[in-house]
Amino acid sequence: MQDLSLHILDIAENSIEAQAKMIEIRLEENRSQDRFVLQISDDGKGMSPDLLKHALDPFVTTKTTRRVGLGLPLLAQAARAANGRLTIESDESKGTRVLAIFELSHIDRKPLGDIAQTLITLIMGHPEVDIIYTHTIDDKEYRLDTTEIKGQLDGIPIYSPEVITILKTNINQGLEQLRRKNESR
Repeated sequence: MQDLSLHILDIAENSIEAQAKMIEIRLEENRSQDRFVLQISDDGKGMSPDLLKHALDPFVTTKTTRRVGLGLPLLAQAARAANGRLTIESDESKGTRVLAIFELSHIDRKPLGDIAQTLITLIMGHPEVDIIYTHTIDDKEYRLDTTEIKGQLDGIPIYSPEVITILKTNINQGLEQLRRKNESR
């Protein structure tokens, strides 16, 4: 995977496959600590202790369509390549949390990629799942919560073309404003 947004999409799709109804994606860029944190939490069915123990093994997967599960191992490798680490916590009745920490300025840290398209893909493909996306750069924050958005749509489906166009524009503008606010400091 060339960028972190594709890792996010892969993990979120795994969450949906695990029957998650809510996925929280959190990105934190802290320049003073030189840290980039990616956290994805869900309320899915979680992993058994045995599966959790082998979750970073590329030859272990719950998918029946292939024999390898490369998503988490590749993300773990990407974190290690940027002086970071990956941890996974899971409870069979509460869900899963994946936490990847990277050195923000490390030359081998993968770029974020098109996070707006990743979010739109998740929203369009799984409108029944609530997505909370929070992106923080130092002390500034952008937040998208589909639960709140659905509540304001008055029966219009969140996946309707008009709503998707507005959402994509909102995400791109919100992230651009977040970057500009922090560049002006």
